[in-house]
Amino acid sequence: MFTGIVQGTAQIQSIVEKANFRTQIVKMPQDLLANLEIGASVANNGVCLTVTEINGDLISFDLMTETLRITNLGNLAEGDFVNIERAMKMGDEIGGHVLSGHVYCTAEVKERIQTENNLQIWFEMPEAELMKYVLTKGFIAIEGISLTIGEVKGQQFCVNLIPETIDRTLIAKRAIGDLVNIEIDPQTQAIVDTVERYLANR
Repeated sequence: MFTGIVQGTAQIQSIVEKANFRTQIVKMPQDLLANLEIGASVANNGVCLTVTEINGDLISFDLMTETLRITNLGNLAEGDFVNIERAMKMGDEIGGHVLSGHVYCTAEVKERIQTENNLQIWFEMPEAELMKYVLTKGFIAIEGISLTIGEVKGQQFCVNLIPETIDRTLIAKRAIGDLVNIEIDPQTQAIVDTVERYLANR
């Protein structure tokens, strides 16, 4: 499990392509290496991946076909960076919201509105059906970042980024047309689905 509070970024040092399979090796920041073991879960751009090999600060992750299909990790190349979050520990402060690291889809960046102390980014979801889980002032995870939804219009929604989020993560570098990983807030999904089932059975 994760909190959506990105702890740093890591550069992809190499990618090993195999049939319907990819190994991604990243250079982990030194402050995120403590007690890291093979089998540990680490979020890369919000995607929960398992550590398969450790060589100093070079950490390997295996990506299956489904992961490459659903997320934007399959679009990355050597030299690109990913947002990194280590798995949460029991008793730690949760500054964002609880995440599983299971990305639902990718959304397209549609508009960037820059002001002096804020960056607003608009995204478009791939399916209208998913918008029932995207609520104004609700939670959503974008690239593994816990964010509050600012406004919803049709199949689009926006988030407002403060300087700390801009400095700590990669989201401000996303350009119009880029695809970002989306994880819907599981509590919102559970409530919406429960209400739908209740109404359908009345």
